[in-house]
Amino acid sequence: MNHATNANLFARLFDGLDDPNRLAIETHDGQRISYGDLIARAGQMANVLVSRGVKPGDRVAAQTEKSVSGLVLYLATVRAGGVYLPLNTAYTLNELDYFIGDAEPTVVVCDPAKAEGIGVLAAKVGAKVETLDTSGKGSLTDAADKANSAFTTVPRGADDLAAILYTSGTTGRSKGAMLSHDNLASNSLTLIDYWRFTKDDVLIHALPIYHTHGLFVASNVTLFARASMIFLPKLDADLIITLMARATVLMGVPTFYTRLLQNPRLDKETTSHMRLFISGSAPLLADTHREWFARTGHAVLERYGMTETNMNTSNPYEGERVPGAVGFPLPGVSVRVTDPETAKELARDEIGMIEVKGPNVFKGYWRMPEKTRSEFRDDGFFITGDLGKIDAKGYVHIVGRGKDLVISGGFNVYPKEIESEIDAMPGVVESAVIGVPHADFGEGVTAVVVRHPGADVTEAGVLKNLDGRLAKFKMPKRVFVVDELPRNAMSKVQKNVLRDQYKDIYTK
Repeated sequence: MNHATNANLFARLFDGLDDPNRLAIETHDGQRISYGDLIARAGQMANVLVSRGVKPGDRVAAQTEKSVSGLVLYLATVRAGGVYLPLNTAYTLNELDYFIGDAEPTVVVCDPAKAEGIGVLAAKVGAKVETLDTSGKGSLTDAADKANSAFTTVPRGADDLAAILYTSGTTGRSKGAMLSHDNLASNSLTLIDYWRFTKDDVLIHALPIYHTHGLFVASNVTLFARASMIFLPKLDADLIITLMARATVLMGVPTFYTRLLQNPRLDKETTSHMRLFISGSAPLLADTHREWFARTGHAVLERYGMTETNMNTSNPYEGERVPGAVGFPLPGVSVRVTDPETAKELARDEIGMIEVKGPNVFKGYWRMPEKTRSEFRDDGFFITGDLGKIDAKGYVHIVGRGKDLVISGGFNVYPKEIESEIDAMPGVVESAVIGVPHADFGEGVTAVVVRHPGADVTEAGVLKNLDGRLAKFKMPKRVFVVDELPRNAMSKVQKNVLRDQYKDIYTK
C-alpha cells in the first residue's frame, strides 16, 4: 500500500485545522469540547490502544452507551490505524460471542456491568477488555487521562479498512461490512456539498453511534465541515424542540419526526432557526412528510443509504423533495434498476433490484469472499437487495427489500404498493404487508395495520376499502389490526418478526 499521502480518515478530518478553540461538541449537561480538545483526547486514547497491543489493521470492538468518550474511541481507533467495530447496545452475550469470535478484536470496550460476561468471550480470541460507562467513564478513560496527548497519526492507504459494521441481517448470520478510509471520507465530503454544510451549522445529534447514520453521516459530516454538534444520549422530543432555537440541522429516523409531531410545541416558530431536517435509516411515510411541512413549513429531506454503502441518494437541497422518494444519486454514485432474474437494466418506472456503484461502496464482507463475490456484478455494481424504481424525473423510490417480495399464486406482489393504499385510509397510522405460507398460493398476502387510538379500523373495513383499487392477486387474504409494529433500534419495521408471528395462519 502506498502511504505517500496519508489517507487516514483522522488525518483528513483534522489536518489543516485553523482554530483549535472552535467548538466541536456540546453535551446535554453543558460540557463544551473544542476541536483541539477532541484531537488531544483522541491522542491520549490512541496511545492507550497502542499500549494494549493495537497495531494497524487490528480491530477494536465497542459495545458502549452513547458518550463523547465513545466518539473519541472511534476517532482514536482510526488514528492508531485500527479498524473500529461498533456493536449495538442491545446485543446479548450470545450474539456478541459470534461478533467477537468472527472479528477477533485486539481490544473490546464495554460497560463495566457487562465486563465479566464479555471478558469470557474476549478471552477466547485473546482480546483485552476495557470499560466505559453511560457517562463515558471507565478503565479506558482512567488510562487515557494519564496518557500523553501527542500521537503521530498512523499512515493508512485509501483502501485500508477504517471500520467493520455488522449488518442487521434478518436471514442467515450477520455479515461484517468492511469500510475503508476513503469510503467514509469521500461520502462525508460529498454530503457536505450536497446538504450545504458549513462551519456555522449546529447539528442536534440524538442518534446512536453504533450505526452508520449516527457515527459516520452525522459525526463525520459535522467534523469535516468544522461545524458543531449538540450531543444527546437519545431522542428527547421536548428537549430537541427547545434546542432548535440555536441549532440548524436535525438528522433523524422516521420515529423522530412522528414523536416530534406529537408535541404541541412543534410549529413554524419553534423551527424557524432550523435550515434542514434529514430523515433516513427507514422509509418516512408520505403522510408524515406532508404533516411535517404543514406544521413547520419545512420539507424533510429523505435520503437512502446502507451499512455497506454509506449514502447513495438524496432528495435535493434546492428543488422538490418528493414524499416517498429518496431523491437522486449523489455525485459520483451510479444507481441502476435491474431485473432480479436476468440482471438486465430496466426502463424508467419499472420495479426491480437497485444496484449501486461508487467510492462510497464497501470493500466486501469480512472473511466471506464467496458472499462478497455473489453480491457484486462483474462491472462493479453492488446488488443492494432493495427493490425500487427510478421515475421519469430521475427520483429513486424504494418499494421494499428483495426478501420482502411476496409471490402469491405465481404473481409478484410488492408490499409498498398495498401499504400505500392502506396508509391513506382514515384512522390508519401505518401498515406492513408480508407474505406467509399458504397451501394454495405459496404465499398469502397479509396486512398488519396500526390504527390511531380510538379509530374504527377493522379487517372488513380495510378489505372493503381496497376492493377495486388493487388487482385481486394483490388483495390481502387477512388483515390484522395491532397497536404497533415491531421495530429494530434504527426504526426499521421487522417484517421477519411479523412473518414468524403470523406464519401459521393459513396452514392451521
